[in-house]
Amino acid sequence: MIFTPSNRLKSRVGRVLVPAVLLLAALSISGNALAKDQFRIAWSIYVGWMPWDYAAQSGIVKKWADKYGIEIEVVQINDYVESINQYTAGAFDGCVMTNMDALTIPAAGGVDSTALIVGDFSNGNDAVILRDETELAEIADQKVNLVELSVSHYLLARALASVGLTERAVTVVNTSDADMVSAFASGGPTAVVTWNPLVSEILAMPNTAKVFDSSQIPGEIIDLMVVNTETLEANPALGKALVGAWYETMSIMSKDDEAGRAARTAMGKASGTDLAGYDAQLASTKMFFEPAEAVAFAKSEQLPLTMEEVASFSFDHGLLGEGAPNPGFIGVAFPGERYFGDPGNLKLRFDAGFMQMAADGAL
Repeated sequence: MIFTPSNRLKSRVGRVLVPAVLLLAALSISGNALAKDQFRIAWSIYVGWMPWDYAAQSGIVKKWADKYGIEIEVVQINDYVESINQYTAGAFDGCVMTNMDALTIPAAGGVDSTALIVGDFSNGNDAVILRDETELAEIADQKVNLVELSVSHYLLARALASVGLTERAVTVVNTSDADMVSAFASGGPTAVVTWNPLVSEILAMPNTAKVFDSSQIPGEIIDLMVVNTETLEANPALGKALVGAWYETMSIMSKDDEAGRAARTAMGKASGTDLAGYDAQLASTKMFFEPAEAVAFAKSEQLPLTMEEVASFSFDHGLLGEGAPNPGFIGVAFPGERYFGDPGNLKLRFDAGFMQMAADGAL
């Protein structure tokens, strides 16, 4: 089935995008397609990606890598954008990222990528916050601090549309996520859009109110483990090991027993909070703890429609490249031989096969 672009909505998803990263496509390493036994995976701090740190530190990743006779190095990159840039350039075989970033950075840069694991979607972790106001409509005519062309920018567009406004009603002020809290604390910004744990820090300040969040657009901001498609095809053991390690970690952390609390405590500490703080962030995250849940989400009728809207937003903001003639310029494939966009330019693939193996106990 071909999903063609429509003009229904602006788009969805992403955590941080930088159009200049398209220049990195020329650096893509063709050797990724070769069979090998050593791999590098990049991750950055976010509630839904902290399990990768725990899986690496606890030996779970090594256990699964050993099972398939390979080595997997899990590397933390402090700058989320830089982690995707390095993946796009070929320095890593896989990287955590959102669905919008997967489309607008590696896919738009010509790097064929596969969403190996659909880990979660934001269900309140991303938010629009105002100072001294409690209604979203009051954002009109204000300066809004956010990471431009990111999931925050997308969330702002969706929020504005919900009260009959467009981006022309506000002035976007590009602000690094590293500077967001200090900028708001200084008393300057009166409106911000950001994600946790920054949301929690800002809402702890006086006279602040959350006026819109991602729970109002459930299933749109999706967090993924993305791997190079050629690497995965040449090395299916990588997919099996990563998926096996992920769902073993999910099984541990989802339980309210001593082992589960210890795992979540470690994840919270590594992200700069404690067990209570991390559990609070999990509460606003729809984690797919069971592989069958993730498979059902990947096979849903909604996912192609979501990616259609992501593509529309990305095209409207020039994120698909200067030569992109329409939102469907980049093809996106889905389970069941479905796709959106140009089938001759497929650069992003949602693959439920490895997650299905986990659901079937076949890893």
